[in-house]
Amino acid sequence: MERMEKAFQSQNNSAHRAVLVTGCSSGIGRAIAIYLAENDFTVFAAVRKKEDAENLAKLQKPHLIPTYPLDLTNLNHLKGVLEFVKEALDNRAIKGLYAIINNAGGGSIAPIELLDLDKFHMELQTRILGPVALLQSFLPLIREARGRILWIATPALLPSPYLTDIHACDFAVNFIARTLKIELMAWNIPSILIRCGGIKTSSPDRIYRILNENIKKWPKENYELYAGALEKTRKEFEEFDKKRTDPTEVAKVVYKALIGKKPKRRYRVGYMSGLAAFLELFPQTMVDYILERRNK
Repeated sequence: MERMEKAFQSQNNSAHRAVLVTGCSSGIGRAIAIYLAENDFTVFAAVRKKEDAENLAKLQKPHLIPTYPLDLTNLNHLKGVLEFVKEALDNRAIKGLYAIINNAGGGSIAPIELLDLDKFHMELQTRILGPVALLQSFLPLIREARGRILWIATPALLPSPYLTDIHACDFAVNFIARTLKIELMAWNIPSILIRCGGIKTSSPDRIYRILNENIKKWPKENYELYAGALEKTRKEFEEFDKKRTDPTEVAKVVYKALIGKKPKRRYRVGYMSGLAAFLELFPQTMVDYILERRNK
């Protein structure tokens, strides 16, 4: 693992709490990493690619430490990242790691019948298996700092047609986060969900590009079964995209969850996040009925 640490001057940052943020190459993860680094946190900003680490280093923020490679589909990276973080914490005289902020992940638009299973497998690794393995490696440092664990997720308890690889993972994240809250009560380690509605990132453009590529690959007779519904979904998303919330607002909520003496179990932020939270109060059968009617 290359030592991006060398790009920064050694400082006495013992007053700073340290956090690890995954998926910092762009979007929400990058916004969180920069905002926290500007507000008295030492931030290990994890990325998969060297060029993304170099782009973060060019910002020349003394408390922002590009950390790579961390590809959560490759568990062999964890040992190197753990060693890197421990060394950097020792150099800064910081006791433990105050938080892991799980953010990495992508997704696509596709009916389950046409879902790319290889990409779905990668998403499951990135959003579920990888973060669990990361926690297994870093929980001793979290205990040492009496820290907390944050999860960036969508309001995923609602059935969302054609978004299975996104929302199925977030449904599992919801379960893991809530279960951890119970399992880690003995050490008073909060497990906090930051539930995001529509956030303005490069992700929608990437999703549309992938959809267009998939349409060319899918068997014509299979695609035509869903063509009308997918086109309707695309148009709805294009309107939705105009109202998305700036990712800095997510970073502000994350900061609030980190500094609060008694943080909430769940926070919400972003366009339509309130409506999603409201719908979750209804029985599942009623929610299913509402969404089925909407998608007729």
